[in-house]
Amino acid sequence: MRTFLIAAAILLLPAAATSAEPAARTITLTLKDHRFTPEKVEAPAGQRIRIELINLDSATEEFDSQDLGVEKDVTPKGRIDFMVGPLKPGVYSFMGELHADTASGALTAVAQPD
Repeated sequence: MRTFLIAAAILLLPAAATSAEPAARTITLTLKDHRFTPEKVEAPAGQRIRIELINLDSATEEFDSQDLGVEKDVTPKGRIDFMVGPLKPGVYSFMGELHADTASGALTAVAQPD
């Protein structure tokens, strides 16, 4: 029985690999002087997106986006990453909740041609 299960798993591996969704697009955002760089980013609609956030400031910040459904803390000089999407075409705003007067930005999900 064990040999059968191992053989079945080996045979199913290629099918599982080909049916997996495409690798997520990575967007890197940097916080410095309580501002996001870049402030505006684009990503393909319909795909998962990995956001990497690097905080170069000496203060904690909270990445907050009601549009994306995300609320994440990043420590001083820290780095976090998280996934969003897949997103429908449109503009999704985000901000640094602790410094909302300067830390803001937008992610635009762009429809991809068929």
